[in-house]
Amino acid sequence: MSLHLIPNMKKRGIPLALTLVVCTSAVAQPMGDILITDATVLTVTNGTLEEADVLILGGRIAAVGKNLGAPPDVLRIDASGMYVMPGIIDAHSHIGISNVNESTAPVTAQVSVGDVINPYAVSIYRALAGGVTTSHVMHGSANVIGGQNETIKHRWGITDPDGLRMEGAPRTIKFALGENPTRVHGQGANVRPASRMGVEYVLRETFNKAQRYAEAWKQYEEISETSSRAISPPYNAQLEVMGDILSGDIIINCHSYRADEILMLLDVLEDFGIDRVIFQHVNEGFKIAPELAQFGAAASVFADWWAYKFEVYYSTAYNAAILTRNGVVTSINSDSSELNRHLYHEAGKSQKYGGLSDDEALALITINPAKQLGIDDRVGSIEAGKNGDLALFNAHPLSVYAIPQMTIVDGTVYFDIDKDPDDMRLRVDPESNVESVTLSDDRDHEMCLYDGDIDLFEYLQGE
Repeated sequence: MSLHLIPNMKKRGIPLALTLVVCTSAVAQPMGDILITDATVLTVTNGTLEEADVLILGGRIAAVGKNLGAPPDVLRIDASGMYVMPGIIDAHSHIGISNVNESTAPVTAQVSVGDVINPYAVSIYRALAGGVTTSHVMHGSANVIGGQNETIKHRWGITDPDGLRMEGAPRTIKFALGENPTRVHGQGANVRPASRMGVEYVLRETFNKAQRYAEAWKQYEEISETSSRAISPPYNAQLEVMGDILSGDIIINCHSYRADEILMLLDVLEDFGIDRVIFQHVNEGFKIAPELAQFGAAASVFADWWAYKFEVYYSTAYNAAILTRNGVVTSINSDSSELNRHLYHEAGKSQKYGGLSDDEALALITINPAKQLGIDDRVGSIEAGKNGDLALFNAHPLSVYAIPQMTIVDGTVYFDIDKDPDDMRLRVDPESNVESVTLSDDRDHEMCLYDGDIDLFEYLQGE
């Protein structure tokens, strides 16, 4: 059994009896052995290898090359005429969660979507059918400072949510600029922020509070070393998380569209000494690509989504290519349980709009999102020592004719097109009585683009 503690309570000396929130056991993940032979191997980082093999032992890539040997009990897959690429990584997803936004306040840093991952969500299996092996599951964009996110591996069939977590993945959090937080809070609840100016004020105010909170605890810890009468400051879970952002332990992922507000956040982060940020959507990133590169900010974009609300009208399908050519680490994400199965198609659009090479285009959905999430030492390319996460296609994955054939996570086959049943739900009893339930309503939508505005929701649905 293990204790899940509210962050930093143990560090602050709060009694453990007061901090127990979840009790779970460690979940063993399947780690398989596979030898893939005679494939065209798209390593992404080390070029393309023709008629090559990939050996996975104990869930990790042991070797990449020609004529590899393997123990007799290793599963062998003849991939003649097939293409093997690293497992696709979706840098912006809301997969496996039913509620995206904790929209009750402009700052909700203390909540975490990782606490409500649903391993029974069939969308995880459907993502595997599109070659996706890792997803960054994000809080929504109703808040200026939203909740914490979770990076998961698509280990379909494991029913303990802890078994989906990518062990040791860096912590991340969701921020949002622009119309979403101003509509939800300014217009919806008549509380700050009601404008982009108000968004900046919320950011600066909250970071200032976190600095004062951290200083108060530092002073208390110094005094308590020499005095038993020191009184600790009140514990604040929200400011603990904000302090971890200030110290660089949490990576910011910020919903954004307009160039002016993106530059505003860069100024705020620079003032507070924060340098880890990924701008999500960033439709006007092409306007300020040099500035993003100079700061060291990354960008996770749509290939060609825009005009679904006013602040997203000024966009271009050349965005990913322009950002890439300016040295910004760029990924293409789905923000959708449907589009995630087609991320290889989305990456292919960067060749039509921008002329990126095969490796540059594939990097948008493999090694680049891995770099953004701080997991590139484990996934994102086909290299010895990395996780055995692979996707096999019947044609080059950037071709419109390509169809995923098999998806492997940690050396275990989780999707095989030849063994794909009609119904892959994990918990189905056709003889059971079905209770009357509400599957969804106008206020429960899976994309963070939706922030509670009914007209917007109906527009996105084509109603």
